Amino acid sequence: MRKKLSAIGNSLGVVIEKPILELLDIDRETELEMTTDGQRLIIEPVRQRRKGLLASAKKVMDAHDKTFRKLAK
Repeated sequence: MRKKLSAIGNSLGVVIEKPILELLDIDRETELEMTTDGQRLIIEPVRQRRKGLLASAKKVMDAHDKTFRKLAK
């Protein structure tokens, strides 16, 4: 499927059709992660498990900040 960017205020956006939204089980409330591999733009939904994983990693890093800094030297 080929798409063109649409003007949204001073920005540009891509309109995602309803069948694709339904296939990926995403809606306007779904947080999306945007990354690139240098050639492509990759947009994927952030799932709860990933959010939990990031929160857990932050908690561990905060709790052991001094240790990690010592190990980095």
